[in-house]
Amino acid sequence: MKETPSEPGPAINDRQPLAYRMAPENLDEYIGQEHILAKGKMLRRMIEADRLSSIILFGPPGTGKTSLARVIAAQTAAGFTKLNAVTSGVADIKRVIADTINPILNPSGKTVLFIDEIHRFNKAQQDALLPHVEDGTLILIGATTENPFFEVNKALISRSTVFQLYPLDEEHIIRVLNNALTDTRRGLGSFDVKLEEEALHYISNLSNGDARIALNALELAVTTTPADSNGAIVIDQSVIEDCMQKRSISFDKNGEGHYDNISAFIKSMRGSDPDAAVFYLARALHGGEDIEFLARRILICAAEDVGLANPQMLGIALSAYQGITMIGMPEARILLAEAAIAVATSPKSNAAYVAVDAALADINDRQTGEIPMHLRNAPAKGMEALGYKQGYKYAHDYEGNIVDQEYLPTAIAGTVYYKPTANGYEARIKEWLDKRRKKNNGT
Repeated sequence: MKETPSEPGPAINDRQPLAYRMAPENLDEYIGQEHILAKGKMLRRMIEADRLSSIILFGPPGTGKTSLARVIAAQTAAGFTKLNAVTSGVADIKRVIADTINPILNPSGKTVLFIDEIHRFNKAQQDALLPHVEDGTLILIGATTENPFFEVNKALISRSTVFQLYPLDEEHIIRVLNNALTDTRRGLGSFDVKLEEEALHYISNLSNGDARIALNALELAVTTTPADSNGAIVIDQSVIEDCMQKRSISFDKNGEGHYDNISAFIKSMRGSDPDAAVFYLARALHGGEDIEFLARRILICAAEDVGLANPQMLGIALSAYQGITMIGMPEARILLAEAAIAVATSPKSNAAYVAVDAALADINDRQTGEIPMHLRNAPAKGMEALGYKQGYKYAHDYEGNIVDQEYLPTAIAGTVYYKPTANGYEARIKEWLDKRRKKNNGT
């Protein structure tokens, strides 16, 4: 018969958090990350054969990086040591190396060294690992929530295999929760818990792929809910809502989450998808992104991607930028949304952007010659006698306020930089410019 609590907050024998207790003890218990741990996948083969080389695991919190290290620790015949980069330094690394090469303490002569949050090691600390990773004395397992290609020494990266871990999907989270509910040794199986289906899906959805958040919410719900008259702890959605409060969003405004989200935001506006643009804008706002930074990106997109297909868009984006600095949040979200949607739904052209980059490339790479004499300034007496300004035709003296004369240096005469598209207002520019260029070319 199951042990049932008689009042709220039943004590669980083991004081370790449920998420820690339920960590997998072997690969068969490990849930998720099938792309690297399914039968036949490289990392699984390396672990099962105990032929591990140095690896770096990166992914959001709660995806199983530390759990995977614990599985490897149980599997390997080599010594296993764990360090946390927040509290460890070069002295700790030297101690591990000294213990590793001590034949009495470690007959295998090798140590699997797990370093959690390895991105927090500075360059000197990472450099201290290099020669020992290089010669195989240390088999490094680094875990990080940051992209190691940005945060970890390139020399260390080149000596390791990088594996990316992804947030668990809803099915994975449900399996994790069900395991915790049925496991009598490590989990909550000794309690008569009735988790309603609606509540189960609510946890799995709100945890956003983080198993630790899901298990923490379940544990809190079970340990703070009184048993009913039948001795059952009934967990419905309202209980879970109190225990979780708010959806967990993996977004670090100072890390890779910032760069990935802003990249998706810009590409959605460029790709004319207002729904995606608003979503990534909302995600950034939810994560505490700087609103002026967001407004600048919209302004840049208006210039770079909309361009002269809709010349008014630059003014709209600039007005939004100025507006949000005056009113701040939460109302600024409306101005940002309007500007982002306007940019996303506008005709697009990057012709002006391409034009100026092509001109800059010519200035860097070509002999572009001198500014024509008739276009030069002649502010002082005697300069016109040297040819300055001579022969210049003032456009407003001619019909239509336009006059044909050579404006580019002789060395690059006839070069075309601006190639308007047929999109939006730029179609009118194209029609006019095509006629003018044909006339100048005599065709």
